Amino acid sequence: MALREIRMFDDQLLHKVSRHVDKVDDHTREILNDMAETMYNTQNGGGLAACQVGILRRLVVIDMGQGLLKLVNPQIVESEGEQLVVEGCLSCPGIWGRVWRPKRVLVKALEENGAAITIEAYDELAKCLCHETDHLNGILFTDKIIEYVDIK
Repeated sequence: MALREIRMFDDQLLHKVSRHVDKVDDHTREILNDMAETMYNTQNGGGLAACQVGILRRLVVIDMGQGLLKLVNPQIVESEGEQLVVEGCLSCPGIWGRVWRPKRVLVKALEENGAAITIEAYDELAKCLCHETDHLNGILFTDKIIEYVDIK
């Protein structure tokens, strides 16, 4: 495993749509492992999309305290409700803002061995899944901020 450099908000790669992963293989798992190590070694890391480390593939890692999720081609297939949340981003250090997100999401993806999985998520995990899925579509949370906040 290796730490990867996180791209910052002004990097144009972050505004591009990531490509579908056709095959989950050892190379895919290596990228996911590197992403997890990078996330865990960065302050305030709860999730990381592959584009944030310079790879335009639909890969995401998330750990909101309930264990590590490694997702390939995640897709939000249902959402309901709404919640006003405070978000930050590893690609936008020091920037925090309020964003509207669904209260509940249903996500379909592949796990790191290629098996199909479905995740029903609420509250904080739903927020994180939406945030990381936005990254895969070239959208930063700063594009959605309705109010900047100061977090100390």
